[in-house]
Amino acid sequence: MANKPLQFVLVERKLNVGANAGKVVQIAQPTGRHRVSFRNFCERVAKSTTFNRQEVEAVLNYATEIARDIVANGDIVEFGDLGTLKPSFKSKSVPKGEVFNVQKHIEKPVVRLSPSKKYFTLTDVSYEQIEPKAKKGTKPSDEPHNRGNSGESSNENANE
Repeated sequence: MANKPLQFVLVERKLNVGANAGKVVQIAQPTGRHRVSFRNFCERVAKSTTFNRQEVEAVLNYATEIARDIVANGDIVEFGDLGTLKPSFKSKSVPKGEVFNVQKHIEKPVVRLSPSKKYFTLTDVSYEQIEPKAKKGTKPSDEPHNRGNSGESSNENANE
């Protein structure tokens, strides 16, 4: 798959904390992103295997369901290159001497993903600065942060 550059726009922000507190600075903000649906993702995976899209979809959904069940039993699951899945929850503080009531003081159990640094660090990427889109209801001006066309590809459905 050919790598296309990560698109970004420069935006001005006034910082409230840090060495540049109170100053207006420029920061890069990613843009031009498209969401790839789960169905489309499974279709892409299926093209590289002997499975069809429905089989890939079923296996991925089943794998996540089984992993969730294992984590719900208190165990940790190493979920391939993505990272590790483990159980977590919030606990209210209870003064020493008071009875700790599990039903009352432990809440919001969740599956926590500890992402793999190797997988989630993008290494071979390039960058492309584009002009931001004009906001609806405003007129384009000569200021660089408010020019009209974003320069995005006209094929918006290519990555859906």
